[in-house]
Order: sequence, then structure tokens, then C-alpha cells
Amino acid sequence: MEQLENEQQFEELKKEQTVFLFTADWCPDCKVIEPDLPQLEAKYTNYKFVSVDRDKFIDICINHDIMGIPSFLVYKDNKQIGSYIGKERKSIEQIDDFLASL
Repeated sequence: MEQLENEQQFEELKKEQTVFLFTADWCPDCKVIEPDLPQLEAKYTNYKFVSVDRDKFIDICINHDIMGIPSFLVYKDNKQIGSYIGKERKSIEQIDDFLASL
């Protein structure tokens, strides 16, 4: 999964069809889903998947009301088309259902 490098890249990627995964190295719930994320990337090839380090990009998190991780924002053509935000643990099946609903 590609890693977000800067805020300008975030703005550019919003113009594409992108799934942003907000995560952090210290997040135990993020570690649980991490091994299965490549399967979702392979299933949803129409999306670019980008990991956003919550600690490095706290301003993006604040601007998008992301208080819990892992959380997901999905953009297409510079418009947010979906969000799966919350502090509860998310299973890979729940994430799959969310992506399938878009």
C-alpha cells in the first residue's frame, strides 16, 4: 500500500478514485487488519489504496473529523463518496462490506 508523503499529495489523490486508510504504528486494531489489506487491494482494483499516518498528518485528521483509527475516507473526482470512521475495531469483512457499498 502506498504511503502518503505530504498534504499536497493528499489533495492530488482526492482527484482520483482513492481509499485513504488512516492508521498509526502504535494502533493494535490497525495491526489486526493489516495482513488482510492486500486482499482488499486485489479485489478493488478500481481504487488506489493509500495509508495515512495519523501522527504525521494530524491536521488532515482534524479537518476530516477522524478521531479514531483505523478509519477510511474514499474519494472520487475530488468528492468524498464514502467514510468509515470510528474508534471501534473493524473487521476485514466490515471494511469489505463498506467498500462494496460504494
